Amino acid sequence: MVSSVDFPESPLGPVRQGSLAHYLNPAAIIESLWVNREMIWQFTRREVESRYRGSFLGILWSLVNPLVQLSIYTFIFGVVLKSRWAKSNADNLADFALVLFCGIIPFTIFSECASRASSLVISVPNYVKKVVFPLEILPLSVLGSAVFHALVSLGVLLVAILTVHRTVNLTLLLVPLVMLPLLLLCLGLSWFLAGLGVFIRDVNQTVVLLVQMLFFLTPIFYSVEAVPASFRPLIHLNPLTSIVENFRRVLLWDKPPNWGEFLLWLIFTAIMMILGFGWFMKTKRGFADVI
Repeated sequence: MVSSVDFPESPLGPVRQGSLAHYLNPAAIIESLWVNREMIWQFTRREVESRYRGSFLGILWSLVNPLVQLSIYTFIFGVVLKSRWAKSNADNLADFALVLFCGIIPFTIFSECASRASSLVISVPNYVKKVVFPLEILPLSVLGSAVFHALVSLGVLLVAILTVHRTVNLTLLLVPLVMLPLLLLCLGLSWFLAGLGVFIRDVNQTVVLLVQMLFFLTPIFYSVEAVPASFRPLIHLNPLTSIVENFRRVLLWDKPPNWGEFLLWLIFTAIMMILGFGWFMKTKRGFADVI
């Protein structure tokens, strides 16, 4: 059952069902986010609280989950398989665990958004019937929840870095910048999958499979240098590769991001976000006929 939510009236009126060109205008996205900012916050908070409602540990699970996940992966890849990092910035188990955690954090944001996107609209049929409800905020609330949990994991990572290295690098301040392509990618993909999932119900199973594939095609447990040269172009076609690598560079290795790759993927993900928003806004007029 969908809980009741107050729908504040927009000072600019209802979301306009304009032409595709209107929705492909970045100003339309900014306008929608600004008008619905209070609802975005309300739904994001509900996303976080609903996950742990009724559990004994409550929100502490957001701390326990990444620690357990990190311990398991470190044991399997660091102890059992004895993996280490090429061109070693991580030549012992503790450093390897830090590098591993740096890869898990951004991928978890992507995984949570992509895995839930296709079912976001069909899971709230009551909202689809409400013409005034801005369905486009649903992916934003999921992204906000994923970012919240990533910040908790980042706090754990920073404590671990201080424990192992006794210091943190000033390049840490660049973390919000290098994560920007990831946020744009998640939004664009979520809007596209949310709209597509209304009309094609098999999308969810397909996305789950693709996310599992990307988990191993992203350099989380291995460095790009460890991949045979003939396969590296394939790894670099994955936008998560650049995001994860830049995240490690600024957080662990006191290096600036690879600016060339960063700008390339920033432009690509920004275009993807705009196209995803345009697709969602043009298709949502047909949601009520299908659900």
